[in-house]
Amino acid sequence: MAKADIDFEKELWDAANELRGAVSENNYKNYILPLVFLKHLSERYEVIREELKDLINDPSSDYHTTDTEEINYVLEDRDEYRSRNTFKIPEKASWQYLKDNAEQDDIKVKVDDAFDMIQSLLTEYNPQLQNLLPRIFVRSELSPKQTGGIINLLSKPKFSEKENPESDVLGRIYEYYIGRFAMAEGSGAGQFFTPGSIVRLLVELLEPYKGRIFDPACGSGGMFVQSLKFLQEHGGNKSDIAIYGQEMTAQTLRLCLMNLMLRNLSFDIKLGNSLLDDKFPELKADYIIANPPFNVSNWHPEDLPDGDPRLFGPMEEFTTDGSANYMWMQTFWHHLSETGTAGIVMANGAMTSNNKGEKNVRQHMVDNSMVDAIVRLPDKLFLTTGIPACIFILSKNRNGNDGTHRERNNEILFIDASKMGTMVSRKLRVFTDEDIQRISDTYHKWRNVSPSTSTSLGTGSVERYEDVEGFSKAESIAEVQKQDYKLTPGIYVGTEAEEDDGIPFEEKMESLQAQLLEQFEKGEKLKEKIKANFDKIA
Repeated sequence: MAKADIDFEKELWDAANELRGAVSENNYKNYILPLVFLKHLSERYEVIREELKDLINDPSSDYHTTDTEEINYVLEDRDEYRSRNTFKIPEKASWQYLKDNAEQDDIKVKVDDAFDMIQSLLTEYNPQLQNLLPRIFVRSELSPKQTGGIINLLSKPKFSEKENPESDVLGRIYEYYIGRFAMAEGSGAGQFFTPGSIVRLLVELLEPYKGRIFDPACGSGGMFVQSLKFLQEHGGNKSDIAIYGQEMTAQTLRLCLMNLMLRNLSFDIKLGNSLLDDKFPELKADYIIANPPFNVSNWHPEDLPDGDPRLFGPMEEFTTDGSANYMWMQTFWHHLSETGTAGIVMANGAMTSNNKGEKNVRQHMVDNSMVDAIVRLPDKLFLTTGIPACIFILSKNRNGNDGTHRERNNEILFIDASKMGTMVSRKLRVFTDEDIQRISDTYHKWRNVSPSTSTSLGTGSVERYEDVEGFSKAESIAEVQKQDYKLTPGIYVGTEAEEDDGIPFEEKMESLQAQLLEQFEKGEKLKEKIKANFDKIA
């Protein structure tokens, strides 16, 4: 079955209506998300405070006391809350206080004052969190009534992390608003929130148990959130992973920091364009999990520094100004540790592109055994673009020296998942848990030592990998070379290979409609001309 999640589309639409006219559509999320973040911090404080009260009242607890002074000391001690990964929230910064004052004329001031108090706590804790909650309500055109309306809407249980601990509420809200209003923001195709089922698939494929996780286009931080969930589900310890990320949009970076802050992860997230201003030049990551803004055509490779260490060869041979897709590939490879693995979402066009620079990079990657696997994805997985996509898995751990993974230097695994997934609405398809398991299990069976293997977090039997007609094929690099380095799974798994041009279906339909109307117009003119000729004859 498809992974269930919170359905709060109506509430978010209502919130958008509260903002309409006073805030531009592309800024809706920038007002909603900080409030939800404050609400989550406030809820966590309340939960921990109740836990401390229970300990105080429990005769078997070391905290047990009936002394009023001692009780107040424990409940007001900031360190007690920090040791439990939360903050002692001042009363006037609590969600309950904002909710109680939602109808007051000065509610905008109260919200911004609450942001100031929370921001002070965050900055003291980690200077990197500075300016996470700017004062935006007072200077906005929002009325007190509109502001109060938003607070009342967000007070519903659906927006509570207490009520929905397993859901990435912040990420879901972000997904909704850029899905509805991305065009107002001028986002190009490929720059969008990565849906949960794709993120889960990437994480299940790579299995980030321990080490450095890097996302050079980290967006709202969904890859990191899901990596943490994976770790928790497999009995791992979050202290065993370190998070590194780069994001080029300041507002999105703030959302990522909120997400990581709520989960008490060790992180280093920097602002900047990863392609042209790499903030982690020395970083070598054990896992790279990314959905970069693919098909970016105006990224200006001429601005790369001379002798850029990421490039596989001369700039004029290994870059193209028509697409940044393969500059991303080179960036990912550069940042992998000696045993690192990368899982990357790419446009399908990257599998077959014959643009000089892209073809050269892809050929280099195949010839040098960098490509571990290719997964073709179905359509309609993304809310904000119709571009068909795939997953590239690159690995420096293909020699079998680690004892867990077998030697596979001369093979590439191809998986065609283009017919998988379940439509949950007219526009959106998701992978079910079963879909994710089938794809990831196929990769692990092929990659791992057979017939059984073990990891640091447990052992389990792994069936021997076998090709499945129409779904998966372990193909030799020699055969890929014969196919002119095309990486479309359909060529190898036994289904008809479809060439994807990277143009969304909706755009194709618009073009076809325009052509059809043009033909109709020409037909009408021709009909009139023929009729006029007949009239002359008569």
